[in-house]
Amino acid sequence: MKKELREQLKRQLKADRQVVIAGFQADCMPEKLLRSLRQSVDAVLTTAWHEARLPANTALVGVGGYGRGELFPYSDVDLLILLEKAPDADTTGKLEELVQLLWDLGLEIGHSIRTVDECLSESAADITVQTSLLEARIICGDEALFEQLQQRYQAAMDPRAFYHAKVLEMRQRHAKYEDTAFSLEPNCKESPGGLRDLQVILWMVKAAGLANSWRTLATSGLITQTEAKQLMEKERAFKDIRVRLHLHAKRREDRLVFDVQTAIAESLGLTATGSGVHMRRASEYLMQRYYWAAKTVTQLNTILLQNIEERLFPKSGEAVRINERFNDVNGLIDISEDDTFATTPSAMLEIFVLMTERPSLQGMTSRTMRALWHERFQIDAAFRADPVNRALFLRIMQAPVGIIHALRRMNDMSVLGRYLPNFRKIVGQMQHDLFHVYTVDQHILMVVRNMRRFTMAEHAHEYPFCSQLMANFPQPWLLYLGALFHDIAKGRGGDHSKLGTVDAEQFCVEHGMSAEDTELVVFLVENHLTMSQVAQKQDLSDPDVIAAFAKVVKDERHLTALYLLTVADIRGTSPKVWNAWKAKLLEDLYRITLRVLGGEPHSADHELKNRQQEALATLRLYGLPPDAHVAFWKQLDVAYFLRHDASDIAWQTRALYDRFTSDKPVVKCRLAPIGEGLQIAVYIQDQPDLFARICSYFDRKNFSILDAKIHTTRHGYALDTFLVTEQSFAKSYRDIISLIEHELCALLTNPEPLPAPGKGRLSRLSRTFPIQPTVDLRPDERGQYYLLSVAANDRTGLLYSIANVLTKYKINLHTAKVMTLGERVEDVFLIDGATLSNARSQIQLETDLLDAIKV
Repeated sequence: MKKELREQLKRQLKADRQVVIAGFQADCMPEKLLRSLRQSVDAVLTTAWHEARLPANTALVGVGGYGRGELFPYSDVDLLILLEKAPDADTTGKLEELVQLLWDLGLEIGHSIRTVDECLSESAADITVQTSLLEARIICGDEALFEQLQQRYQAAMDPRAFYHAKVLEMRQRHAKYEDTAFSLEPNCKESPGGLRDLQVILWMVKAAGLANSWRTLATSGLITQTEAKQLMEKERAFKDIRVRLHLHAKRREDRLVFDVQTAIAESLGLTATGSGVHMRRASEYLMQRYYWAAKTVTQLNTILLQNIEERLFPKSGEAVRINERFNDVNGLIDISEDDTFATTPSAMLEIFVLMTERPSLQGMTSRTMRALWHERFQIDAAFRADPVNRALFLRIMQAPVGIIHALRRMNDMSVLGRYLPNFRKIVGQMQHDLFHVYTVDQHILMVVRNMRRFTMAEHAHEYPFCSQLMANFPQPWLLYLGALFHDIAKGRGGDHSKLGTVDAEQFCVEHGMSAEDTELVVFLVENHLTMSQVAQKQDLSDPDVIAAFAKVVKDERHLTALYLLTVADIRGTSPKVWNAWKAKLLEDLYRITLRVLGGEPHSADHELKNRQQEALATLRLYGLPPDAHVAFWKQLDVAYFLRHDASDIAWQTRALYDRFTSDKPVVKCRLAPIGEGLQIAVYIQDQPDLFARICSYFDRKNFSILDAKIHTTRHGYALDTFLVTEQSFAKSYRDIISLIEHELCALLTNPEPLPAPGKGRLSRLSRTFPIQPTVDLRPDERGQYYLLSVAANDRTGLLYSIANVLTKYKINLHTAKVMTLGERVEDVFLIDGATLSNARSQIQLETDLLDAIKV
C-alpha cells in the first residue's frame, strides 16, 4: 500500500474517532457510538482489503463483539480471514502484509486465518470459537464462501450441547467473581449480572433458533414485553458505563474500581449530596444504580435460563400437590394458578416457608418466579401489618434449615426489601471504609450465613468453639435477627448501632416477641461493635477493663450471643480482616469475662498465679531444673505476667533463664503459636532507641507488625516481643528464623545510626479511601504515664516512623498495643519522659507524629 494511502487511512480513523466520541459526550447514546465506531473501522478495513488484492475466493469476516456490530472505544477488532483453501506462498505474503498494515493503522486486532473446514473443526473443539462464529458478519470479499460457512456452521450446531457448555462457562466465570454481583469493584462486563450474562442468553437462543434479540425473545414467549424492555434498559446502562470506562482510562478497562467510580459518576451527571456524616458521594449513587441493575439482570436471567432449558429439554412430570396454592413440579415449586400471588398475597412469604420445610425443592419454576417478581409490589404497609404475614416471616427465621437460602432468594426477588423497608434502603449500598468488601445488604446476609454455619456439623471444624457455644444456645434464631438488623441503619448518618436499635425493637414488638427476646435482639444491635473494640483496643490484663465489659453484657447469655455475632460480623466484612490473632483476642475476652460473670475474681494476683502455674507446668515438660525460673522471674513484674500467655512466658523463660544477665543481645524466633507469622523475642540491656532500631529492621525486611509487647525488667533489660508476618514465611520459615536471629542480633550488637524512615506506599484501597490521621496524647487514669493513640492508613514502615519520632523526643516506651484492622492501623502506646512535662513539647510531639504518619 502506498504511504500516502496508509497515512490517509490513519487520519480517517483518528478523525472519525474524535467525531464519534464528541457525539457521545453530547448525546450520551452508547449504541450510536458503538455502531459508528464499527462503521468507521468497516470502511477502513474494506479499503485495506481491496488494496491487498487477495484472491477472489477469500472473505474478511467480523466475529465476536465486532461481528455483532459493536465496537467499544478500546476493544479489539476480532477478524476472521476466510479462505477457500490453504494459502499458497503468494497469498500468505499478501495476508502478512495486510495484517501488518492493520496494526500499523493503530487497530488492535485479534485475527485468525482459516478455511471453512478449519473453522468447523476449531468450533467443534473450542466453545469460545463456536461462540465467536455465532456472531460472524461479512465485511467484504466472497459472500458465497461466507454463506457456505454459515450453512455448515448452523448444520453442525447442537443447541443442547451449546446450552450446557455456556451454562458451565457462566458458572465458572461467576465463581471467579465470588458468585456475587455486589462486589465493591465489579467488572461491568464479566461479573454476575453484567453484560456477559446478557450476551450468554442471546447466544443460547440464537444457537437454538429461538430468537436473535430481546424483542424477538418477547414475541417467542420466553419473556414478557415488560421484561424485554427492562433487559434492554439495563444492557444500555452497562454499555454506557463500559464506554465511559474506556474513555476515562484511555485503554480497554471494564472494572469499576474505586479509583474511577467518582469520575464515571460525575460524567453521568451524578453529584454528592449532604455533608459530614450525612454526605452521600456521587460514586455511591452510581454504584447503587449499578447493583440494582445487576440484580434485575440476575433475576431475569434466572427466569430466562429456566425457560430456555424447558424448551430445549422438555420434561414430562406430573405436578405433585403441596397445598391448594403450590405444587411440586420436577423438584421445583410451582404456583397452582397464574394469579396465586395476586389473589393470596401472603403466598409470597408462604412459598419461602415451604422451601425451608421441604429441602427436596431445589428452586422455583420460571412461571412462579415471574409471578412473584411482578406481584412483589403488593407487599405494602397493609401486607406488613397482617398478623398472618408476620407469623410467616418469623417461621422463615425460625426454620431449622434453609434460612440463608430463603433470605437470599427473598433479597434477589426484592421480597425482603419490600417486607423490611429499611433493609431495602441498604440494598446495593456501598460501604466506604477500609474493612468491608461487600455492599451493606450482602454483608448482612453474609453475617447471617456465618451464624448459620456455627449450627452445622459439617462446618464445625472451621470455628469449633463457636460451634460448641451455638449448640448449647437456646433460640439461635434470635441471633439471626440480631445479625439481620445489626447494620440496617448504615448510611443514615449518626451512630448506626443506635439508630438500628429502633428498627429492631419495632420489628420485635410488631411481631409479638417477648420482652426478654426483644431485649436480647436490641442489645446485639446496639453493642455489635463493643466486643471487638474492647478485645482489639484495650488492655485485657486490666481488671477494670474486664469489669466494665462484664457490666455491659450482664450475663452469660448476652456474652455468648455477642461473641458469636462479633465473630460472624468480622468474618463477614472481608477475608483479609479476620485472622487467628483476632480470634484469640476475642476468645480470651470471652473466657475471662465468663469467669468474672461466674463470680471468679479477676484480680492481678489471681491471674498472676494462674499464668505462672501454667507456665511452670510447660517448663517441666522441657526438662528444666525445678528452680531454673526463679532468678529470672524475680526480675519480672506483675505487668509482664498479665500481658503474656503462659506459653509465651514458658518459651521466653526457657530461652533466657541462664542468660538473663547476658552482655550480648538475645534474639529468639519461632512460628507464631496462633495463626500465621513469626513471634520474635528480643532481650537486651535497655537503650533509648531500641524500639526504633528493631522496627527499622522489620521495615527493611518489609515485615508487617501485627502485635508488639514492650517490657522492661527490674534490672534494666528490655524484653520485647513482636508478632510479624510476611508472604514468604510459609515457604521457608526455618531459614527465615535463622536469618532473623542472626541479623537482628548483629544489628543490636553493633548499632549504626538510625536510617531515615521511608514513606511506604499506600495500598490502592487506602489511596481511594484515606482516613484522617489522628494522634491523641493524654495522661492515663492513674496519672503515672501518658497514653499515646495513633490511627492512620496502614503502610510499610509506619511503626518505624512513629518509633523514630519517639526516639527523637527521648520518650520511654513501656507498652505498645499494635493493631492492624484491614487497611487501618490503630496503635496505643504507654509512654513517659521528661519532654512530656512541658505542654509546648507535647504539642510539638503530636505535630511531628502527624507529619510522620502522613504519606
